[in-house]
Amino acid sequence: MVSLLDTYIENRERVQPDDTNNYDIAHGGNVAKWMDEVGAMSAMRLAGSPCVTASIDRLDFARPIPRGDTCVIESYVYETGRTSVRVRLRAFRETPETGERELTTEATFVFVALDADRKPTPVPDLAVDTDREEELRRAALAAEPEETDR
Repeated sequence: MVSLLDTYIENRERVQPDDTNNYDIAHGGNVAKWMDEVGAMSAMRLAGSPCVTASIDRLDFARPIPRGDTCVIESYVYETGRTSVRVRLRAFRETPETGERELTTEATFVFVALDADRKPTPVPDLAVDTDREEELRRAALAAEPEETDR
């Protein structure tokens, strides 16, 4: 069984001039794309097969990421369905010279696993065995929007 920490991925993108909008900060579409790519990697680690984005339940931009900073994406699977996985994603702006971080963006993405014929295929259960895994899972569940918000 795949554990939550097996799906944990942290990736970095340096925010270059081509990644920015007219305010010289990372374009929201680029941040969403980076989150989608890393989230799919977490989903594939659990599923053991290709995964595609089914929905974005929330995508909250709290702060900008200036040109020249690094966008750090944190991703992990915290819940499974029959053929789908829920992935928590957080983006941080990081100063390259110091490593100082600040949370900028939070999201919940749902991915669906596909078989060789590109049809939905079952995913395995997720193991949450350690205190760290339980802490991450609780944080993801707490960050979900209320049912009335969906």
